[in-house]
Amino acid sequence: MTGPRLRSVVQAFGCGLAGVGIFSIFDFPLPWLLGPITACLAAALLGVSLAGIKPLNDTMRTILGVAVGATLTPSVVNALPSLWSTLILVPVMVFCVGLVGIPYFRRICGYDLPTAYYAAMPGGLQDMLAFGEDAGANVRALSLIHATRVTVIVVALPFVLGWVWQVDLNTPPGAPARELPVSELLIMAVCAIFGWRTANWLGLFGASILGPLILTATITLAGGLHHRPPAEAIWAAQFFIGMTVGAKYSGITMTEVRKDLFAGLGFCVILLALTLLFVQSIYGMNLASGIDSLLAFAPGGQAELAVLAIIVGADAAFVVCHHVLRIFTVILGAPFVMRLFSKT
Repeated sequence: MTGPRLRSVVQAFGCGLAGVGIFSIFDFPLPWLLGPITACLAAALLGVSLAGIKPLNDTMRTILGVAVGATLTPSVVNALPSLWSTLILVPVMVFCVGLVGIPYFRRICGYDLPTAYYAAMPGGLQDMLAFGEDAGANVRALSLIHATRVTVIVVALPFVLGWVWQVDLNTPPGAPARELPVSELLIMAVCAIFGWRTANWLGLFGASILGPLILTATITLAGGLHHRPPAEAIWAAQFFIGMTVGAKYSGITMTEVRKDLFAGLGFCVILLALTLLFVQSIYGMNLASGIDSLLAFAPGGQAELAVLAIIVGADAAFVVCHHVLRIFTVILGAPFVMRLFSKT
């Protein structure tokens, strides 16, 4: 790691820890997640160079995979077939987002078609950047727009959850490590690393979360695990995810703030309105609870929403299943639909 790169990493860590401290002092919700996001975002807008360590960030995401996988008990798995009534709405929502989002970015914000299309698609950041680059889109604009989408959704949801459902966002996300059996902690570590590496070798998208999730769920169903990862591990995952989201704004210019950041903020208003429409419909038809529906259909990052589901005690398996389908739908459909748009 070179000197400038190391300095950027150290600055990101420092800002993240400062954010945790400030949020804790003022008793703000989710200090280990929202604190680093807010502090790193503020520092980036002030011109501070920030960077993360990708292997370490990916390692932290494996904790979420293990946490969700550990919730897949036999009773939960038996209930999965009943999710079809809400899962079929995921592609419908993706279609609606594109139907509104593409004209917004194209006609109102003035982006070219490839940039407008991949900015509107609520997929994973890396996937949308890769597809967008191949299609000739403005990759820097895509990066800032998607980072804004994830940031706004993740920051807004805790306040919505606290205001509407009065959930306690400061409840520890699990038992402390000292209360868990050492044998189960070792099993979780193996599931995290081996599941991630295997999924990565197989080319599975979202390998750092889905690989550990699948392996942990298998062992849980076999009776080998009875606990989720300790609170300290989930707090660490929150910290690194929050720091990574905020650091994505590093190097942003005022020109980009005026165009890309504000375009992303406007799109977030559209996304939140569509999300609330779908959530209200699902809740009104008694297909799922309001909290589960909101977390499952909110177009934020898979990792960030898995964290929120775990913290508020929502059905984490329900939430993750819907986000996996959303990302899967976007990844499979984006190149095909983009070619159709290009011919029109």
